[in-house]
Amino acid sequence: MQDIEPYYNWRHLYTAEEDERSPFFGREYSEFEYSNVIYNFYIHPQWDDIGSPTLFAKILYADYADGAAIIELIGEWNDAINNDIMILKRDVIEPIMRHGINKFILIGENILNFHFSDDCYYEEWFEDVENGWIVFMNFQEHVLAEFKKCNLDYYFISGGQLDEMPWRTMTPQQVVERTAALVSRRLDS
Repeated sequence: MQDIEPYYNWRHLYTAEEDERSPFFGREYSEFEYSNVIYNFYIHPQWDDIGSPTLFAKILYADYADGAAIIELIGEWNDAINNDIMILKRDVIEPIMRHGINKFILIGENILNFHFSDDCYYEEWFEDVENGWIVFMNFQEHVLAEFKKCNLDYYFISGGQLDEMPWRTMTPQQVVERTAALVSRRLDS
């Protein structure tokens, strides 16, 4: 796991540690000192500790004029024990929402498992985005199946072309635009 680092090809466009509106503003990272672990496995030091022992994040891009953010996640999403959705919502999502972000793309290809508790924070987040949306992109099939089994997929958009999008070959603006077009088509149908 220590070799899986957050996507870095957009760093010339945006870095959360240099964004005064980001909850990670001012953070300093090491390329060599590994301190964060998920179940005793060290993870790359570029991931941001959000306060959960099993879920870490990286805001890859935030465009406040367009109201969109792309966030990559790693680890185990555990609402049952750690209430990860509450931590994510309160400590990462809400601070950037205060600055106009209402479109969220969460990239979850490095989410290994999901454990359900209740839907309160998902519902709250869904209601808070008003004219925006929440997209879960490239999550593992078994993780999405768990979300669907708990009826949490009501609160976000996932699957189909969203799970096939080659986001690493695109600019963040292209990812947001293409995602917005796919979301618009789904909501219109």
